Amino acid sequence: MPAQSVNSLFIDGQWRGASDGSTREIRSPHDSSLVTKVSEATAQDASDAIAAARASFDSGLFSSWSWAQRSALVARIADLLERDAEKIAMLESGDTGKRVIEADYDLADVISVFRYYAGLGLSEHDRVVHVGDERIDSRVVSEPVGVCALIGPWNYPLLQASWKVAPALIAGCSFILKPSELTPSSAIALMKVMDEAGTPKGVANLVLGAGAVVGAPLTSDKRVDLVSFTGGLATGKAIMATASQTVKKVALELGGKNPNIIFADADLEAAIDNAVTAVFLHSGQVCSAGTRLLVERSIHDHVVESIAARANAIRMGGPADLTAETGPLISQAHLGKVSLYVEKALAEGAQLLAGGKRSTHESLAKGWYFEPTVLDNCRTSMSCVQDESFGPVLTVETFDSEAEAIALGNDTIYGLAGAVWTSDSDKAARVAKALRHGTIWINDFGPYKAQAEWGGFKASGIGRELGPSGLHEYLEIKHIWTNTSPARSGWFEDSLERESK
Repeated sequence: MPAQSVNSLFIDGQWRGASDGSTREIRSPHDSSLVTKVSEATAQDASDAIAAARASFDSGLFSSWSWAQRSALVARIADLLERDAEKIAMLESGDTGKRVIEADYDLADVISVFRYYAGLGLSEHDRVVHVGDERIDSRVVSEPVGVCALIGPWNYPLLQASWKVAPALIAGCSFILKPSELTPSSAIALMKVMDEAGTPKGVANLVLGAGAVVGAPLTSDKRVDLVSFTGGLATGKAIMATASQTVKKVALELGGKNPNIIFADADLEAAIDNAVTAVFLHSGQVCSAGTRLLVERSIHDHVVESIAARANAIRMGGPADLTAETGPLISQAHLGKVSLYVEKALAEGAQLLAGGKRSTHESLAKGWYFEPTVLDNCRTSMSCVQDESFGPVLTVETFDSEAEAIALGNDTIYGLAGAVWTSDSDKAARVAKALRHGTIWINDFGPYKAQAEWGGFKASGIGRELGPSGLHEYLEIKHIWTNTSPARSGWFEDSLERESK
């Protein structure tokens, strides 16, 4: 199921190329080799996709389907994704450079998201409001929000798309999906699956290209009712500002700087192992990565030395390397950003315990590999603690008390996720409650389920994905009041009656 070099835009039920014939080369992060070529959409192509989505929604073509019908469609999509999972995982691995085994796990999660929303669509979404008057039928009903612009990131291209596409379909919305310009192949495959499953013409549209050209019209056009975006803070702020001009709904997931707090009474073997996974999985290119290690002073040396030793031993390699434990960064530009991030941290006084530079291994020389990095002696005033590196970089801070751990954990503009490691269940509950982050793991790090909401506090975003709330983002609530025995209100005296007296 290779991505096509031409006709890789899907607009109004048809595959087509860019209106000006432009294409983009997709390069492997592993060795910079050519993966594929895809159409590079123009602003006009984006406008055409919006028009198709708007027309399909306004016609009631899909929004008039019953919840059960839409659930059946989403379940069918899940079945087809499961059929094609191996091929799609290979596509995503090629674009992102991540190991195939990671892409396989991602596809399993994608399928579970579609299956979850297929089931959720069959539950009751309206409610009766009892007003104490038998003449009145008062109901609150859920209706689709309308046309949605769904803009995804490059680190988990299809998974993040599924968090948006599945609930949008269940709600009855029409949409335009714009994946990252760096990782379009799995989105192309998803669109083919949705078309095969019987998604009506114009409901699902795909445009490929850079945010400045394609994303901007999606966020500013008055024909779009909602923008759901996953990505960086600066872009999220710009989308909020643009969307406010047409007062459209926004749902934003903007990353995090996530504290991983280890108390002295924790199971240290488990805490250390999970800390390594939390920060170095997918080379740290995870919005919820545990990039801030907060460790109690009495165990600092043991914990940090163990993590640094583990970091130095991590095996890096490309998608086909069965011995690899993590892969490359997404692009040469991102490699440069991570390198500068570490250089600035060292200039601010951080102590380098592991990594800190681009890999010099001969087998990795053509790719964008950065060594797993550990920075000790960090303080919250440092930019490396406050800024998101989105790379394999761990910063270490030390605390002496529960109150200090909480204060440090909350000393960030972000609030996406965090973890607490302790054998004291009461302490764990207190710290979890006090941390201002959308997900808190206790004696674990990283798991999520489609049934449970995902999202952040503060600068990590607005709204929630997954769970019932992930569906509610794509619904408008309407109150319908029916008087079954209509009568005059009697509030104002009828003028004609007054004249006849």
